Amino acid sequence: MIDGVGIVTFMYTLSAFSHGAQDPPFTPIWRRELLTARDTPRVTCPHPEYDQLTDLNVTTLPTDLQQHSFFFGDSEVSTLRSLLPESLSSATTFQILTAFVWQCRTKALRFNPNDYVRMMCITDGRAKFNPPIPNSYYGNCLVLPAAVTTAGKLTEGTLGYPVGLIKEAIEKVDEEYIHSVADFMVTNGRPLFTTVRSCVVLDTTYAGFRGVDFGWGKALYGGLAKPGAGAFPAVNFHVPSQNEKGEEGILVLTCLPTQALKAFAKVMDEVLESNQTN
Repeated sequence: MIDGVGIVTFMYTLSAFSHGAQDPPFTPIWRRELLTARDTPRVTCPHPEYDQLTDLNVTTLPTDLQQHSFFFGDSEVSTLRSLLPESLSSATTFQILTAFVWQCRTKALRFNPNDYVRMMCITDGRAKFNPPIPNSYYGNCLVLPAAVTTAGKLTEGTLGYPVGLIKEAIEKVDEEYIHSVADFMVTNGRPLFTTVRSCVVLDTTYAGFRGVDFGWGKALYGGLAKPGAGAFPAVNFHVPSQNEKGEEGILVLTCLPTQALKAFAKVMDEVLESNQTN
């Protein structure tokens, strides 16, 4: 019904009212027809995020899940960026961190090298339209473009490999892609995204949650309390935060089985420590 942009818009409106405003700072828009399927639905783009798969190697969900957050400051991001080829110099911090987490996570979970794995990047579609859908549209305007490869290729390749896949997946999102998603939904019974060997990530670093002020100052932390979404634990969040030294950076919230989480942290530390740039 509503996405992160809509929630932030709502919270800033409440903030304005708490400071005595008589009118909302944004004119709320609820034009659901902007994102309905076309009269003649036509799926024009591939949507591997909705492939309906069965995982023959897993019979039950793990019950020993652990939640953890990992801090990435300028030093860690610079180290990871130094591992990329010149052709990926335009990669964003989000793309780099997402690729790094995906690669390390896949190593920790020890999937069969021939199994396909997915990283789905929640993407706001408002700016993809011409003219853009206003930020004050508070419905759901998110899509889930997926980067797909085999576990073997992902874990054996350099960091540049998943960065390129994620960059390509995000950049293919345009107005036609979003219309294609809507058409896919109505012609396929509104399926859930595939959860088999999949991870989903949402970047909230620029959402503005920390700037909301209800009269007692801005928030010290503005983000999710824990990773996961409902019964699906593999939803990561990137949240702006500070470490104990006061350094600004990004917290990556993740959830993994206990042993996999230990392996995940070890793999990340090994990469960062062996490639430190300063």
